[in-house]
Amino acid sequence: MYINVIGAGLAGCEAAMQIAKRGVKVRLYEMKPAKKTPAHHTDYFGELVCSNSLKAMRIESAAGLLKEEMRRLDSFLIKCADKCRVPAGGALAVDRDIFSKLVTEGIKSNPNIEVISQEVVQIPDDTITVIATGPLTSEPLSKAVRKSVGDALSFFDAAAPIVTAESVDMDYAFCASRYERGGEDDYINCPMNKEEYEIFYQALVGAERAPLHDFDVSNPKVYEGCMPVEVLAQRGEGTLRFGPMKPVGLVNPRTGHRPWAVLQMRKENSAGTMYNLVGFQTNLKFHEQKRVFSLIPALHNAEFVRYGVMHRNTFICSPKVLDADYSVKENKELFFAGQITGVEGYMESACSGIVAGINAYRTLMNMDTLVFPTETMIGALSGYISDPTVSKFQPMGANFGVLPELENRPRDKKERGAKYSQRALLALDKFLVDNSEV
Repeated sequence: MYINVIGAGLAGCEAAMQIAKRGVKVRLYEMKPAKKTPAHHTDYFGELVCSNSLKAMRIESAAGLLKEEMRRLDSFLIKCADKCRVPAGGALAVDRDIFSKLVTEGIKSNPNIEVISQEVVQIPDDTITVIATGPLTSEPLSKAVRKSVGDALSFFDAAAPIVTAESVDMDYAFCASRYERGGEDDYINCPMNKEEYEIFYQALVGAERAPLHDFDVSNPKVYEGCMPVEVLAQRGEGTLRFGPMKPVGLVNPRTGHRPWAVLQMRKENSAGTMYNLVGFQTNLKFHEQKRVFSLIPALHNAEFVRYGVMHRNTFICSPKVLDADYSVKENKELFFAGQITGVEGYMESACSGIVAGINAYRTLMNMDTLVFPTETMIGALSGYISDPTVSKFQPMGANFGVLPELENRPRDKKERGAKYSQRALLALDKFLVDNSEV
């Protein structure tokens, strides 16, 4: 007996490990290294494309709650992330190269997982299958998916540039975490005064963008969570100052005052030799990225080791197609996991892989599949993507808005988050006790 898993990204690797640790053989199909998507650069599994941050660690936050739930489900990727953390204030950020190497080594060394390096162009029908091919599913398989479950939707994701640490002019920058959370050197902050910001803003909104090759751009959609900074800026001059360049929680030690605007940069690797521009996903032409971003005083001599890129993201209309166990309504031996289902974010993708993997195994064993409590973040996300009442389906990341409303909802935001998380973890613990075979 075996189960197919297609795709060795975050969701596919979690699904494969959940199945394998239960003693069932996995055939894990991955088209690397023979073929890569436009956004991927290495041959490793679990490659992080947009950012090296897995978001907040605080359990009282939605992202932190999700990761704690995953820990309690023995998440393989969380274990890998913990081994290669880089300082990032209150966030869990990783050295992305080490992270992907750890993921790849863990998968390839598992005796129950057979890695098959080939592109899958049709949905297999030889056994239970989990499709976790991600937002950049190859065109042949995309066609097979559309034929099987209906039209897919496409939108675009964008990645941020990376610069060398030594090229940042620290005469203009300072190290600090927002509201002094985390270590003093977790972020490099590049402040700007009002005049500097206005010059930068005008250059940004007028800069030339790169063409979107190989994609259907007749009606592209851009998800808010990965909105290119130049698109965001077009909404108004103050938009960036309330978004990726917000100065709140930061004081420039040279002036003693809060900057007018600030770009934060986070360590890209554990050695701290590279930094990524937080929130600066972009589709500007490479020379325009160099010209415009160098207008930020601390980056006037910045050396870019990777420029930002924009790439296609594909997801199925899950409310019409999937049940909350991530199986297809019309084919209970076919599961989907990851961003192709409409969960948005690294850990969101990974958690869907956990659930799909568990349920693929249970289906093989002729056991009832599991639907996690809606009070949990994992259960709420699976509930959202399978909710038939959602008429205008768009990708969704972890947030407290997807959870059922609290009784006696606290007005204080932090207290409210703590209550949501406390309720979620109690519900998850009870669920795991009631389903001890999980």
